[in-house]
Amino acid sequence: MAALRRSFLALARLVLVAAAVTACGTSSLSTTTLVAGWERHFTIDWTVEPEQGGAHRVRGFVTGQHGEYAEPVRLLAQALDSSGAVVGHQIVWLPGGVNGSQRAYFEIRQLPSAAQYRVSVWEYTFLQTEGWL
Repeated sequence: MAALRRSFLALARLVLVAAAVTACGTSSLSTTTLVAGWERHFTIDWTVEPEQGGAHRVRGFVTGQHGEYAEPVRLLAQALDSSGAVVGHQIVWLPGGVNGSQRAYFEIRQLPSAAQYRVSVWEYTFLQTEGWL
């Protein structure tokens, strides 16, 4: 029953996001999250490394700040030119989410070469457990 409810909520979220993007015409590359205030719940530590062919890889850890389990979690990595304009981006799932106050590893490959990079939590959902009866 709980899995069915989570599936329904995920589908509803997907429909809302699709409707918002369609209504806006295009998504803004300056947008860094779908959920404002993610910085209160997570920290992100990351580094950038070159890959073959001139691309770059961002890898690091997302850490939960309050002991709540977040699943699903998606991250946005953006490659920025020297003026701060976005020249490339990727949104990726964080496999397994963030378990409580533990940290979760991520790796985002094939970002274009850029002057700087930015990583943010694109979206997340805290899972609630059913209380004692």
